[in-house]
Amino acid sequence: MARFDQAYEDWMNAVIAQEDNHRRREILEKGLGHGTVEFLRSVWFPAVKNFNGLQPEWEVRDFDNGYRYLDLAYMPGGDVKGGIEIQGYGTHARDLDVRRFKDLCWRHCLLALDDWIFLPIAYLSITEEPKRCQQLVLAFIGKFVAEDVAEESSWLEAETVRFARRLLRPFAPLELASHLQISVTHARRVLHRTVEKRQLIVASGRNRYRTYALRIQ
Repeated sequence: MARFDQAYEDWMNAVIAQEDNHRRREILEKGLGHGTVEFLRSVWFPAVKNFNGLQPEWEVRDFDNGYRYLDLAYMPGGDVKGGIEIQGYGTHARDLDVRRFKDLCWRHCLLALDDWIFLPIAYLSITEEPKRCQQLVLAFIGKFVAEDVAEESSWLEAETVRFARRLLRPFAPLELASHLQISVTHARRVLHRTVEKRQLIVASGRNRYRTYALRIQ
């Protein structure tokens, strides 16, 4: 996947070059973990097509005034911030000891109290359900921005794409009509336009489309 490899290398080089924090810089220079790279390769890049707003090994403080590092932080601008962590699976995960489990809970609490939107993703989901993970990522991004909605789209079309991102499942025109507070007929017209622009797909129905879903390219 040459396109990913080049984009990944350019992104990491830029992140390292811009980093003044020696602790984080040393971690970045060692390279990202296998699970994080596979997530970026199989899930993030195919769905998003870029690494804009994404920061690897992001440093956060804990209650003991120490440092912790998120696998990935997503900060597209403003005060919003999201954290993504890849959860491995092995004997240490199956037999998680009490101390490690407690520490994991504290970690999640700290992020929540600091207004992070946290997204833990199992490594097995990345390898076995990449398309489902891609849709999860688009829904995650939809909570922050909708920067890839075409400029010529009306606000109804833009909100329809955001609505599709948040749901993570096919939806009927009636649901969209209720969300947008418009008629079902008008909702169908909006949906047809988003399908024509290749933003959504028809999930079910042949002669009469019944449900729609976000398009995963």
